[in-house]
Amino acid sequence: MSARYSRIVLKLSGEVLAGERGFGLHSPVVDTLAGELRSAHELGVQIGIVLGGGNFIRGAAAERSGADRATGDYMGMLASVMNGLAVQDALEQSGLPTRVLSALDMRQVAEPYIRRRAQRHLEKGRIVIFAGGTGNPYFTTDTAAALRAAEIGAEAVLKATRVDGVYSADPERDPKAKRYEKLSYEEVLQKQLAFMDQAAIALCRENALPIVVFDMTMPGNIRRVLAGEAVGTRVQGEGGGHGRG
Repeated sequence: MSARYSRIVLKLSGEVLAGERGFGLHSPVVDTLAGELRSAHELGVQIGIVLGGGNFIRGAAAERSGADRATGDYMGMLASVMNGLAVQDALEQSGLPTRVLSALDMRQVAEPYIRRRAQRHLEKGRIVIFAGGTGNPYFTTDTAAALRAAEIGAEAVLKATRVDGVYSADPERDPKAKRYEKLSYEEVLQKQLAFMDQAAIALCRENALPIVVFDMTMPGNIRRVLAGEAVGTRVQGEGGGHGRG
């Protein structure tokens, strides 16, 4: 099996790491993820990862509880660093060299994010975890994934979810919801499909970065996406020829 991409950014929500418990870190889930990434890494693809922090706290939720939005967002960034360290530990225990680069300066636990340093780690075969979001409040980790992918010259953003692609409506609530195999950036924005925020979609469009939305709970799916199999939903330019992947 050969790889379609040479370098990608994988976006994972913090909630995925919590498993069915819904909060915190569930070790079996983290260990399973490490095994999936090890299999994907064997294809020779350079892998960057952006993790959310929603299994601990979300800025918008903190605001609804009465906290200042910016403060809540910074708390979420710290949570994403915690998730990054947990995933790093699991990956390294499985034999994969991994570096955590944080947008927030906390040198005792993570390297500062420097674009050229990240590229060098990837060139050496290390998995790079981009933690701390963009380092700024009011920006989601989806936007951080699109931003880092553009900065490091990735060929695609892989959005790992718990459903098998992008639907016209929530498939858990609407049995008539239609699953899309392919979409253009413009269609996503016009239809207001909420699998990523609009700032992230716009960044990907401006940088011709394809997005693949897929179900990460299906064993082997990360490797299948990297190999170019028709898994999930692919979002790209109108002509289909746009994008680096």
